[in-house]
Amino acid sequence: MRVKKTALRRGLARIGIMAIALTSGDGAVAGQPAHYDVLIRNGTVYDGTGKAGLVSDVAIRDGRIARIGRKLPGTASRVIDAHGEAVAPGFINMLSWSGESLLHDGLGQSVLRQGVTLEVMGEGFSMGPVTPAIRAWMLSRQSDLRYDIDWQTLGDYLRTLERRGVAVNVVSYVGAATVRMTSLGASDAAPDPAQLDAMRAVVREAMEEGAMGVASSLIYPPGTYASTDEIKALVQEAGRCGGIYATHLRSEGDRFVEAVDEAIDIARSTGTPLEIFHLKVGGRANWPRMRDVVRHIDAARAAGVRVTTDMYVYHASGTGLTASIPPWVQADGPQAMARRLKDPAVRRRVLAEMRDPAPAWDNILAMAGGPDNVVLATVRQDALRPYIGMSLSDIGRLRGTSAEDALLDIVLEDGGRPEAVYFTMSPDTLNEIVGLPYMSFSSDGIAMAPEGAFLKSATHPRSYGNFARVLARYVRAEHRLPLADAIRKMTGLPASVLGLRDRGRLAEGYAADIVVFDPATIQDHADYVEPHRYATGVSHVLVNGVLTLAGGVPTGAKAGQVVRGAGWKGWPDGGCRTSPADWQR
Repeated sequence: MRVKKTALRRGLARIGIMAIALTSGDGAVAGQPAHYDVLIRNGTVYDGTGKAGLVSDVAIRDGRIARIGRKLPGTASRVIDAHGEAVAPGFINMLSWSGESLLHDGLGQSVLRQGVTLEVMGEGFSMGPVTPAIRAWMLSRQSDLRYDIDWQTLGDYLRTLERRGVAVNVVSYVGAATVRMTSLGASDAAPDPAQLDAMRAVVREAMEEGAMGVASSLIYPPGTYASTDEIKALVQEAGRCGGIYATHLRSEGDRFVEAVDEAIDIARSTGTPLEIFHLKVGGRANWPRMRDVVRHIDAARAAGVRVTTDMYVYHASGTGLTASIPPWVQADGPQAMARRLKDPAVRRRVLAEMRDPAPAWDNILAMAGGPDNVVLATVRQDALRPYIGMSLSDIGRLRGTSAEDALLDIVLEDGGRPEAVYFTMSPDTLNEIVGLPYMSFSSDGIAMAPEGAFLKSATHPRSYGNFARVLARYVRAEHRLPLADAIRKMTGLPASVLGLRDRGRLAEGYAADIVVFDPATIQDHADYVEPHRYATGVSHVLVNGVLTLAGGVPTGAKAGQVVRGAGWKGWPDGGCRTSPADWQR
């Protein structure tokens, strides 16, 4: 069960907000007007709760929102005239893979230019903890982005990122697969009691370093090897620390409903809130199952289970080519898989399973409807780069082999994790779920820029356009969401899911993460053919009160902070509970 804030913590939070309020009147000295760092005037303010916007001013001082009101008196070091624009809390990206890219380029322009001020990372794999074996594995996977791994724990990584400087705030879960690897490596073995205790201790340490919870990715090895009971043990430990459970479901295809039921069962039995990452279903035959899943989620919520979801608004997914290879052949890591695939008998078995119309695992190639609907996006080896942007069918024809053989050969030749775009989903299904009241948004992409190493490969357009696309298509063009509710789904809702006590809303005393944009012109421009294109329509972004985007152009400021979860030892009541009786302390 989630830890409630103590009276001390609540009191300190109130004192902090009260102190700001007491010093943010018309002047600290009678008769003198107040002076602010930034004053945003004349914008239509949406506070992140879903309420209609009101024309108001927003005053910022010392990284916090000092006052909100009509025609506020006072002066400011910087005045922004937001007439005709929306002023909203900074957007929260509920799932990002920016752990590496922000080390390479801390500006995070592809998300910053959409108004994102907080990136949430750690689905299945997190940037810590790092054992010697995990370090070797991470180095072996590096491609165009190269970096030293000079940290050991998740907390060390977060401090490293903050020290180097980032333009946006960051949050991380501890990845369940990473936790598993600390004891079992890439093996498909089940942990013994001692190993499971060690894994629980790893979760506890990460939570006390600031992780938001534990996040699984049950479709990819080695995460897929974890049993439900193993995940429950890790989630229970996160719950003792006030954390949540987030998951990439075990199946987004033939066993989609069962996978959702498994996630709900984990949440119900541990008393821990559940966030389902990028809710989607792949494969034409499975598209109608989304309605069954929504009914199951609604029933669980009605019964008191705290279930929320997020999504990206594209009908194609993006993941590794290994997602089209049976999990059993991937046990013990990439090198072991390569050795197996070089055995003709094993390769024949793998090809037969890849072509099986009713596989016992989620074959993303089959869910896409075949190799015509899978486009290569990312490789490490220069010799393979000419295939980027081509379908697997075309690659197979060029190489004089089957598409499935081409896929296996590319995986072997690349020596890394080549990635592809898979057209697996129905646009109609996206339309059905975008309005769910508990649905927030995620890119499942990377904070990047159309320059340097990022241009060596293609990418999914969601990295550049997901949040702008929500506002341009689903709000303005198709009227599927009211603007105020879309903003709530990007701000107040995800902040409440994560338990952030001073972000996600425009309210006095809250952190000044703010986006100013034009609802009439905001637009995504990235597509599957030309994905490296910035969104437009966002004029200003403030991160912790610092102007980070001005006139649509990054200022170069790196004011982002690590936002830490309830178990962080730095809180007045931080640290994890030792027994269930203490969880509600």
